Amino acid sequence: MSHIPYTILRNQTFYYNRRTPQNAVRLYGPSIRLKLGTDEAQAATLAQRLTEVLDRSFRSGHKIDLSSVTKAFEPKVKRLSEVASEYLELKQIAPKPIELAVQALCEVAGDRDISAYTRDDSKAFANLLQCRGNSSGTIRRRTNSICALLNYGFAELEIEKRNPFSRLIIKNEGQDRKKRGTFTKEQLQQGYEEALSSQSSIRLLMPILGETGCRLGEVVGLRVEDIDLDQEVIHIRPNPMRRLKTTGSERSLPLVGYGLEAMREALRQSGDGWLYPRYIHEDGCRATHASNALNKWLKARFDGLTAHSLRHTMRDRLREVEAPLELIDQIGGWSAVGGVGASYGQGYKLHNLHSWLSKVAMDYVLSPNRNQCLGYQAKPFR
Repeated sequence: MSHIPYTILRNQTFYYNRRTPQNAVRLYGPSIRLKLGTDEAQAATLAQRLTEVLDRSFRSGHKIDLSSVTKAFEPKVKRLSEVASEYLELKQIAPKPIELAVQALCEVAGDRDISAYTRDDSKAFANLLQCRGNSSGTIRRRTNSICALLNYGFAELEIEKRNPFSRLIIKNEGQDRKKRGTFTKEQLQQGYEEALSSQSSIRLLMPILGETGCRLGEVVGLRVEDIDLDQEVIHIRPNPMRRLKTTGSERSLPLVGYGLEAMREALRQSGDGWLYPRYIHEDGCRATHASNALNKWLKARFDGLTAHSLRHTMRDRLREVEAPLELIDQIGGWSAVGGVGASYGQGYKLHNLHSWLSKVAMDYVLSPNRNQCLGYQAKPFR
C-alpha cells in the first residue's frame, strides 16, 4: 500500500497508477501507470507533478508527453569532463588551464559525478601538484579552475552543496613567488638586432613581442589578413585555430620600430594564410612549441629571461613615460583595473596608441641591407 495519492507500492518501488477519465481515454488509454522509483520523497513530488499536468490535460483535451515530465525528475549526473567541455564551449576561453586542472584532478580522484567530489579530493589535488614541483601560484590557479567548473555545474544541475575546492588553504602560498625579470634597453636592442640579422622566424618573435606587448600565442596565431603593413597595424582577434585569453584581448595595435621591421620579415616567410604556419595544426595553434623554441634562445642569451618577460618589460617602459594606466592595459590586452568606468566607451584610438608606443620605441632599426643601423624616427600615424 502507498499513502501517496494515485500511487501503489510494489516490491519497494512506487508506481503512479490512475484511471483515465472517459473524455481522455482516446489520449492515454483506460489507465496511466508510470514507474516513480524507490525513493518515497521523490515519488511523492513526482506524483504530485504528474497529477497537476494530467488534470490540466484532461480539462484541455491536449495530450502531455509524460515521459518528459518524469525525465525532468531523474537524478542528473554529469562527470567532471562533461562539465568542463560544456563550460569551455559556453565561455569561449583558452582551454589549456581548465584541461590541465581537470587532468590533474582525474589522476587523484577520477572522472566522477561532480557532486561526488569531497574536501579530501581537493587536498589530494593540491598535494599532487605540490609534489610535481608546481609553485603555489600555479596550484592556486588550477584550484580556481576546478572551483569555477564545480560552481558552474552545481548551478546548472541545481545541486545544493558547498564547493569542496573553495577557500582551500595552500601551504606556504606566496612565499615561493619569484618576481619575473625584465630586459634592459641594451638587452632589447642587442636581441632585436640579432633577431633581424638571423632572419630566423622564431627569433623574429622577440622584436614583435617586445614592441607590441602581445602574448606569444596572440602573434603565433595571427592570420596574414590580420596584418596591415600599409597602415602598419595588426589586429589581435580570435580565429578557429586560436582563442584569446579574455574579451579585452581583442584589439588593434600599431607596429613601430623593430616590431614593424620584424613583422615585414616574418610576413615574407609566412604561408598558407598564417604568419607562423608551422605552428597551425588541426588541433589548433601550438603556441607552446613556439614558446619553447624562443625561450631556449632567450634564456641562454639573456640570463634566464623569457618571452613573457617582454610583456613585463613593455609595461615598465610605458610606466616610465607616464602612459595612462588604461592605455597600458589596452595595449597589452590586460584586464582593466580602473573599476567599472574603465570598460566604458571604445577605448583609445590607434593614433593615441601609436603616439605612446613611439615614445618607448628603441632608438635604432636595421637598414634593409642588414649591414648598418639607421636612426629610427616614428612616422606620423595615418
